Amino acid sequence: MQDVYREIAGDSASGLMLIADHASNRVPEDIDLGVHPSILDKHVAVDIGVDRLSELVTEALGCPAIIANISRLVVDLHREHDNPAATPVHSDGHHVPANAALDEVTRAARMDRFWHPYHGRASTMIDMFAPQMLFTLHSFTPQLETRNDEARPWHAGILYNQDDRAPRIALPKLKALGLHVGDNEPYSGRELNATMNLHAEARGLPYLAIEVRNDLIADEEGARKWAEWLVPVIAETRDALS
Repeated sequence: MQDVYREIAGDSASGLMLIADHASNRVPEDIDLGVHPSILDKHVAVDIGVDRLSELVTEALGCPAIIANISRLVVDLHREHDNPAATPVHSDGHHVPANAALDEVTRAARMDRFWHPYHGRASTMIDMFAPQMLFTLHSFTPQLETRNDEARPWHAGILYNQDDRAPRIALPKLKALGLHVGDNEPYSGRELNATMNLHAEARGLPYLAIEVRNDLIADEEGARKWAEWLVPVIAETRDALS
């Protein structure tokens, strides 16, 4: 369903499936958010680097994936459907006029067009492929524009809510690579874990929610380097859970 997501083919034998909520800055032609086009290249609109990283990782692992094909400013798919932040009015100091103008009916229509098909398909794919472990890829900015005095020094972070089975395996593996890895940093999965709460924790399915600092994966070289690091960590974590 190209308006909402794209799928990457994979083999259920991989035991894995990727869900990538923020991998696109695309805004459908019939939606005018009222923001300057340059905003769509910022982290408020897209997880920079994740689209390419997702392709490299899933190819190496041979696993299926569902990749969002809309900007998080259209609908933030990594929010609960009834969370007002799913149609963000403000994001890191940037105002989104069209979202501020949504009423209850037009907001529900936006969610029906994007959020429900995306998460419905993700659920169907999990049923089809029956993965041993889910994983998700995100990226974070080195500094928030509204908190430019607060540096985020982590190279990557592993986020989780209640189920920490996979994180406890993956964290030391990433640290062994010499990386500065956040344990529920740069923000906590106990506060924001919407997609994995819905598709993993609710099913009792182990998962890895991986955040990579976006300046490290913004170009092809960086994405390839991080894919080379992440692929064995993801695979070894899956195997250790068996």
